[in-house]
Order: sequence, then C-alpha cells, then structure tokens
Amino acid sequence: MEQEIMEILLENNRLIFEREQLLEEEILRCRSAKNFERDYLNKTTNEMITVYRILDSTNENFKLSGPYLKRVTVVNIITAPEIEMLVIHAEGKYDDYSRKRMKPSDYVKQHLKMGKIKSYEFAKKYFYDVDILVNAIQQYKQKSATKNGTLADLLK
Repeated sequence: MEQEIMEILLENNRLIFEREQLLEEEILRCRSAKNFERDYLNKTTNEMITVYRILDSTNENFKLSGPYLKRVTVVNIITAPEIEMLVIHAEGKYDDYSRKRMKPSDYVKQHLKMGKIKSYEFAKKYFYDVDILVNAIQQYKQKSATKNGTLADLLK
C-alpha cells in the first residue's frame, strides 16, 4: 500500500518533489542497492540524487558502493505501522485504538472491520479525497513516537 499512498500524493501534487524529478518519472520498486545501481544509477549523469526509500521495516539494508556515496543521499521513510495508523486516524479512532493495546493491523481488522487495506484498490477508494490522507498523515506524525523519517516529512 505504500506505493499506492505515494502515487495518490504524487498525483495530487502534495509531495516535496514532482513526478518530473523522479528517475524515469515514476516511483521505483527496488530493494537491493546493487540492483538499484545497475538499473538506475548507471544510466544517470553525475548530478546529485536523493533517494527516498519507503520501507515498512528498519531492518532493510541498502548500502551503495563507493562511486555513488558522494552523489547519492539516501533518506529512509519508515511506514510500519504507519499505513494502518493512517486508517485509524482517518476514522477518528486513535483514542479508542490507544485504549485497546492492540497491533494497528489487528485493530483495523477487528474493530474497523476492514480487510485487505494494503491493496491499491482500497487505497484509491478509501483515500479518494487526498485531504483525508494528508490530514491522517499529519495526525499520525503528531501522535507518533517517530518524529523523523515518516510520510509527513515528504509532504509540502
């Protein structure tokens, strides 16, 4: 669902960058630094590049090799459990969720009766109004212990 959320934000001009600034003008899916270098960095000029990696885990390793270290900045944006939390905030259920002491994914399934929230179809339908999405992202940042490296950091 992370890619879908990014697409919605990108389509609605809510990010700190525009589609034209992206490599190949699209959100790329590539977890391996070696593959990223081969597939994308070898094709670019020597200009400075910032890579925003949208991750659902802090355990993913992405180490670029020597030639790229001076011209590529990597910024990790951690979304776990942010995606489920966006739905909780959008539904106005954060206080109730906090009292239940459950994993966000379990709360969304059991109390909000929403399944398959990590699908493109769900994201497009649920966040049809981008303002609902942006508001949920901002609320999550305010309530979250994670103050840096969240989707809110990518908003205009």
